[in-house]
Amino acid sequence: MVKVVSCLERQRKDGSSFVVLEISGGVELVLSQRSQRYYATLRRVFIPFTGTLENAKLFIGQELEGEVVRLIVPKYEYLNKTTGEVMILQHAYAYSPKDSRELVGHTRVDEMMPA
Repeated sequence: MVKVVSCLERQRKDGSSFVVLEISGGVELVLSQRSQRYYATLRRVFIPFTGTLENAKLFIGQELEGEVVRLIVPKYEYLNKTTGEVMILQHAYAYSPKDSRELVGHTRVDEMMPA
């Protein structure tokens, strides 16, 4: 099970906006490239929503069957704004509905952080 934890409005390159739901899939332990120590992080993904932001807020707290899965993607740089560490990552997250092979909302780590 996953849970809708928030929603927000995003901007397309053409300037128009759309709404996304933030889906949380639980905790994942990750090995730090720098310290070689494990830390906990939240598996989450953003999924486009066809309604308004006001309607999307009604779904916060709702659980969905399925899981947030980790995907291998082309390498990209990510700057941890807290530590200043530049990391080379090669993963993203997607929502996998129960009993489906389809993946929804491919989200890289650098796309999860506010600008």
